[in-house]
This record gives sequence, C-alpha cells and structure tokens, in this order.
Amino acid sequence: MARPAASRCPPQPTPDRLFLTRALTATALLAGLCGALLWLDRGEFAALVAAVVALGAYEWGRLAGLSRVRLFLYSAACALLYGAILYCTLGNPVLWAAALFWIVAAPWWLAAGVTAHRPGALLAAGVAALVPAGLAMAALPPRYLLLTLGLVWISDTAAYVVGSAIGRHKLAPSISPGKSWEGVGGAVVGGLIYAIICAALEPVLQSRVQGAVWVPYLGGAMLLCAVSIVGDLFESALKRQAGAKDSGKLLPGHGGVLDRIDSATATLPVALLLMQAIGAT
Repeated sequence: MARPAASRCPPQPTPDRLFLTRALTATALLAGLCGALLWLDRGEFAALVAAVVALGAYEWGRLAGLSRVRLFLYSAACALLYGAILYCTLGNPVLWAAALFWIVAAPWWLAAGVTAHRPGALLAAGVAALVPAGLAMAALPPRYLLLTLGLVWISDTAAYVVGSAIGRHKLAPSISPGKSWEGVGGAVVGGLIYAIICAALEPVLQSRVQGAVWVPYLGGAMLLCAVSIVGDLFESALKRQAGAKDSGKLLPGHGGVLDRIDSATATLPVALLLMQAIGAT
C-alpha cells in the first residue's frame, strides 16, 4: 500500500533547531559585515553593496512576477543605477526622495491594502527601496552604519519579545498577522534605550547630543523605529501578494536577502539624513 502523501513531506525543523540556524546565520553575516568594514576600502565596500542591491532586486523582481531574463535585467539595472548615482554624487536628493517614500508613500500604500498593488508599481517601489538604501550604506561611516543596523536589530527583537508576550491588538492582520501594536511599543522603547546608550558612549554623538538637541535626537530614534516597521510590513505585503513565505533561500533560517534587510532598506536613508542634520557625519 502506498504511503500517504503527508508522510513523504520533508520534516520541518524544530523551533530550537530553527533558532540555532538563524543565530548562526546572523552571526556569520555580522562577522562578514564587520570584516568588510575593517579590511575593504570605501570603493571596494561600495562594490560589495552593489552586489547586495542586485541580489535584493533579483528577489524583489521574482516576487513581483518577472520572468528569468527580466529578473537579471532588473537586478542589473538597480545595481547600475546605484553605481551611477554614487559616482555622480547625487545621493542626497535621492535620499530625501526615499525618506518621503518610507514616511509618506509606503504607509499610505499599505493602508490601501495588498490588493491595490500592481507589478509595475512594485518594481518602481523596489528601485525606491533598494537603491537609496545602498547609497546610504556606502555613505555612512562604518561606526554609524553598525549603530543604525544595531537599532534595527534591537527594535525588531524588542517588538518580537513584547509582541509574543503580551501582543493582543493586531497591527496589520491582513499583511502580517503576527505583528501587534504592543510589539510596536516594545520596538520604540527598545530603540530609545539603545539610542540613549549610543549617545552616552559614542564620542561624536556624545558631543553633538546635548541640552535641547536630545529632543530631536530621540524623536529621530522614534522615527527610525517607525520606518523600520514600515519596511518590514512592506516586504511582508510583497510576499503575501506573491504567495511566498520567504523572498528566497540564500540565508539559512532567514530566507532571502530581502528577508534580512527589509527593515534596513527603510531605515538607512533616513538615518543618514538624521546624522547629517545633527552634524555627526
């Protein structure tokens, strides 16, 4: 007698094994990033970022439904556009456009509902998300790049812990059922604590963030926490429209490149503009 189809399905990893896989992958990625920042010059690091932009664009295009040839063309176009803007030093207008996208357009887009999304608009949104994030990643001084990514990771972890413990009110059930408003509060509190520690310990921030500057500084930290959540939700909406759980399979335990950088794509351009505003870069 033939076995039931369910018995032939590959076994799913246990929660402990999945957590270990995610932790090992995250550790390897962090070590690789720190090594790149230490040993690569700015031009070499910018080239590495171009590869990340291309990989992210490939996954974005696949979720948007592009054919294989168009996928390669789209990812190459995003990487070339990133390089052209970086070479022509036109980054700041692009960063401002990206900030407006994440602060104004993306929340409105999410509020309109997943069914409002269209492939052409999604591809344009991919350019708006990935190219400015690459520009900010290449432009931020190494210590501030790590501090910004740290804020993303801390707020994301705080949101998960608080949301899992006491989350009752869903943030966007049609897009990401696991996220809650309680998790958003945890993300903001975690991000603020992290930002205060950074301002107390990092010498340049310590010299800039004094007196009345604390108010815009902490307001900026709250804004970064908010846009990181928007970035996460935006990629979740893209995956939900495509009927995919992950954007890819490149990173064990995490999925694809987009699954790892979704929040950072929104946070990095805004962080660079805020750092410039307080004279920290």
